[in-house]
Formats: sequence, C-alpha cells, structure tokens
Amino acid sequence: MYQIDAQVAKTPEQRQTGLMFRKEMPQAEGMIFVFEQPATQCFWMKNTLIPLTAAFVADDGRIVNLADMKPMTEDSHCSKEPVRFVLEMNQGWFEHKNIKAGTKLGGELFAQIR
Repeated sequence: MYQIDAQVAKTPEQRQTGLMFRKEMPQAEGMIFVFEQPATQCFWMKNTLIPLTAAFVADDGRIVNLADMKPMTEDSHCSKEPVRFVLEMNQGWFEHKNIKAGTKLGGELFAQIR
C-alpha cells in the first residue's frame, strides 16, 4: 500500500492551472483532478516543466489507463473511457510501484462516490 499526498483540483481554474510552472515535486506527491461528470478527459503539458504520468481513474478507483507526458508539449493524452478523476504523479512513480491499468486506488475520494 502506498500513501499519496495529492492536491485536489476541482474548480475549473484549479484544473486549468494544474501543475504548470512547477520545477519539482516530491515523489509521494501529486495532483488529482476532479470533474463533475464522467467524460473522456484529455490532458496536455503546455507550461508544465516536469515529466508526469496521468492515471485516468473511474469512479470506483480503477485506473482505466496511464499516459506518460513530456514537459512543455501540446500532445493530447486522453482517457480510454469516460472518467471523473485524473491523478498526475512524477513520471515513473506508477511504474516503480508496479501500478498499472486495472489497479484500484483507495481513499476517501472514491469511497464518497459509491
């Protein structure tokens, strides 16, 4: 079991800013983006300085898919099915923890949805 200290981005302004302009982020920290309704979510890295991996997460906490994202690019990275949550962590964090698509995340956020 791994504990993540994730900032929550739930307003449109917070989601738009995300992790832009940060020069570093501790390994056990990240940001979780919370949307009002499940939808195909797409992310890009314009103005983001650190390499990240996005985990697209279903309401039950299941990781639908993961996407490695390069800094300062406008490449679009999308969920493979409608999701309400996207968890961004430092690139390599999920891989080093052997966390893959299909893994279920726990925590208060997902318990509230059920």
